[in-house]
Amino acid sequence: MLVFHVNHKGAYDQLHTSHLVHLTGAVGPESLVFDPAGKGPYTGVADGRILKWSGDELGWIDFAVTSSQRKECTRAFAPEMEHVCGRPLGLRFDHQTGDLFIADAYHGLQVVGPDGGLATPLVIEAEGEPFHFTNDMDIDDVENVIYFTDTSTSFQRRQFMHSILSGDRTGRLMKYNKSTKEVTVLLRGLAFANGVALSKDRSFVLVAETTTCRILRFWLQGPKAGHFEVFAELPGFPDNVRRNAKGEFWVALHAKRGLFAKYILSKSWVGNALLKLPLSFKQLHVLLVGGKPHATAIRLSEEGKFLEILEDSEGKALRFISEVEEKDGKLWIGSVMMPFMGIYHL
Repeated sequence: MLVFHVNHKGAYDQLHTSHLVHLTGAVGPESLVFDPAGKGPYTGVADGRILKWSGDELGWIDFAVTSSQRKECTRAFAPEMEHVCGRPLGLRFDHQTGDLFIADAYHGLQVVGPDGGLATPLVIEAEGEPFHFTNDMDIDDVENVIYFTDTSTSFQRRQFMHSILSGDRTGRLMKYNKSTKEVTVLLRGLAFANGVALSKDRSFVLVAETTTCRILRFWLQGPKAGHFEVFAELPGFPDNVRRNAKGEFWVALHAKRGLFAKYILSKSWVGNALLKLPLSFKQLHVLLVGGKPHATAIRLSEEGKFLEILEDSEGKALRFISEVEEKDGKLWIGSVMMPFMGIYHL
């Protein structure tokens, strides 16, 4: 096992050997989750559907949707329709009930039964502030609560570049009590609140702060309960965080920081000035992440130490990954932008 230092050198450039599973007529499998029986994975895609992988013979089948207004939801990628069709991001199964909980970027926290269909809304606001960009979650089956993020109270998902470049810090980490239906804000003022993962002993919950390229730890138990600290500083922009069976954490980096990213993000006036220029999304994206698409997955210990870094440095197979789910000796890898998922054998 390699232990990486602050400079993060010595990564294994092996993710290009991943097997790709393409999505027919769909794009953006952001989160990947298996049901209590081990079937799947299930994933949410850009047109608002949740799909289930049923093996090579059957492929992907429709499982659920987060909006009933789907008459015009016919294109695989139509950002201008996301608020109508829905955009399911973080997915988690309740292993006691078999229900699938969904963080839909536009329709809040939702749930659908084991047989799928139209999901039911659970909560769409906290403290009178509506959710603008519900993003990810994790479930504490013992306490019967869900920890989840709202990335911003100012920007929606299709405006995510504006949220990052403007220096927006309105993200929140929250707790939803499934019994009482109450929502509690645990952390506010986050810079693009993103992935969520509960520790194995349930003593803390992690939240990815994408703009600052770091993971925060919020303590739920012990002498530090109610306080947070920096868990890990990362070389790029983290998306989802997922715990493995050992209690370690896999972090998917959307991309490493580009040459100018640190300067742009350290001065909000620079980002706001860029937003006023006639630059396309692609041009702004390149300024943040550089011109070379690639993939980076980082495995962290329960103490936040770097245990392993896996990369596809040239983007030969994977790029702009959003989640890494470890199961049965494999990494199942999603991407919010690509029309496929990857499977990497450990």
